[in-house]
Amino acid sequence: MPLSKLIFKPGINKQDTEYGAEGGWIDCDNVRFRYGLPEKIGGWESAVGNTFIGVARDLHTFTDLDGDSFGAIGTDRKLYIYFDNNFYDITPIRLTQSCSLAFTSGDATVTITSAAHGAVVGDFVTFSGTTGLSGPPSQNIENFDMNAEFEILSTPSVNTFTIDVSEINTPDFSATATATGAFQINVGADVAVRGTGWGAGGWDLLTWGTPRSTGVITVRSRIWVLDNFGEDLIATIVNGKSYTLDISAFKVPRNTRATELTNAPTQSNFMLVSPRDRHLIFLGTETTARTTSTYDPMAVLFGAQESLTDFTPTAVNTAGFQTLSSGNQIVSAVRTRGDILILTNTSAHSMQFVGPPFTFGFKQIGTNCGSISAHSAQEAENVVYWMSDGAFFLFDGVVKEIPCSVQDYVFEDIDIEQKRIVYAGVNLDFSEISWFYPSSGSNTIDRVVTYNYKEQVWTIGSLARTTWAPKDVFSNPLATYYDINSTATAQPTVYGLTAGRSTLYNQETGTNADGGAMTAYITSGDLDIVDGDNNMFVKRYIPDFKSQAGEVEMTFNVRQYPGSSQTIASQTTVYSTTTKVDLRARGRQVAIKILSDDIDANWRYGTLRVDAQPDGMR
Repeated sequence: MPLSKLIFKPGINKQDTEYGAEGGWIDCDNVRFRYGLPEKIGGWESAVGNTFIGVARDLHTFTDLDGDSFGAIGTDRKLYIYFDNNFYDITPIRLTQSCSLAFTSGDATVTITSAAHGAVVGDFVTFSGTTGLSGPPSQNIENFDMNAEFEILSTPSVNTFTIDVSEINTPDFSATATATGAFQINVGADVAVRGTGWGAGGWDLLTWGTPRSTGVITVRSRIWVLDNFGEDLIATIVNGKSYTLDISAFKVPRNTRATELTNAPTQSNFMLVSPRDRHLIFLGTETTARTTSTYDPMAVLFGAQESLTDFTPTAVNTAGFQTLSSGNQIVSAVRTRGDILILTNTSAHSMQFVGPPFTFGFKQIGTNCGSISAHSAQEAENVVYWMSDGAFFLFDGVVKEIPCSVQDYVFEDIDIEQKRIVYAGVNLDFSEISWFYPSSGSNTIDRVVTYNYKEQVWTIGSLARTTWAPKDVFSNPLATYYDINSTATAQPTVYGLTAGRSTLYNQETGTNADGGAMTAYITSGDLDIVDGDNNMFVKRYIPDFKSQAGEVEMTFNVRQYPGSSQTIASQTTVYSTTTKVDLRARGRQVAIKILSDDIDANWRYGTLRVDAQPDGMR
């Protein structure tokens, strides 16, 4: 029999059955499509030897006036600057006051007394100017040992808290010391928490005295929104306050911290700087900045042009506000095409600079197309792409739903309680938009769905990245990975630190997973002969790979009926030197799987040729 080419349609199809997806691909991991053919994605390497504390919820890259590159990272517990291949803690300080430190011999837990400290478990405090410890030989902890940062272990009262000093030493003495404590802003939650029972939810949700059996979200995961105004960083906690970092003041000492933004709203759902006219804009916010009673989740408040502090509209400035009408709350916003696209939970609006006296004009441009999270929308090549509740959309001048061949797979699996942590990233070199999301029952991101907007194909995978920044001011895309159980060394040093670390990766470098093997595979739908009227007998195939390095495993699976289980008919290791593979595969339906899981392995699939013929039923 002559050899036949097996041509597969690009993209992953999970809307059809495995048999209905004949001539296509049905599953993959760590694979992308380029020019219609599947290939292993690029690898990643740690950008810094150390980790940082908490789970990253936004990553923003920018340059200063000297052309130096910076990355700002907001986690549930900290705010960082990534600069010169190091992490610097710029978390704002909310309170500085005197503290009394009580040491007990044989006990590594130290009780600190500090009036109305306002701390919660997991907060961070840095001591300075410690006095009262004599040091060796009478005491095994010295004053300078305590001039350090600690995580707060417990808060027995409003005036006391505890820390763990075991990493320094377990005291062999009992004494009291004094120090000045600098308390960082309270930490946030790493995951959303559903409350049940009496008191959970809003007023009049159910009848008085009725426990909430299904519960409502009572604790929201902390999300940051980061942008830069000129070279200075603006950082907003979603549903919270905003802060700024003067990059020029930070750059030389590298110990400057962000400070609360003067006169800015105290509660906002989103923040960004307008692209051409330099207005600082808060969305889902207070119509009168710093007046909590004016909070409106559908309000847009913009400051005066070129100002970070003037949010009060007057006859001589361009500050103002507007309330949108369609939706329940503003969720996200993206700069695009000279405009700003605003996404509520249900609708899309355009915001365009029109100049005095109105400053901005607003127009609703879409319905039933809201954003699923603050960071689910990204712009690529003048088009905005985003994930909604149940579908994907784009805006290229008109709002359109994107046909998706993995739509049911994604939205039937996504954990709705944790949807607020969904994060979208752009990979311009490969024309990809990826959405990283938590699967059902997962509190952390563990899945990715990717859309190649030029070839209009979809892939899926297990690449878990909590944030992503495109390749622009850095030579590679940057992304973060969170390990909830990690106790790896964090930078800078904090004593008494509980588990939970993130790693910053350079993406699309090499072919390995931070020095280890990366598993990559792709599986086809079932193929048959003459619509399955005959069995198929495959006795050899000729593999075709481009730029193959290392081993690739090729598997032929067969079965008689769509509902029956697959049987492995052939599983062969293919090398770049392999010319052909002989086998005996018989079945009504045949599917192939390509897999690599070795260090330095790489491949791009070409066109498979098989020697196949109709066969009998035995």
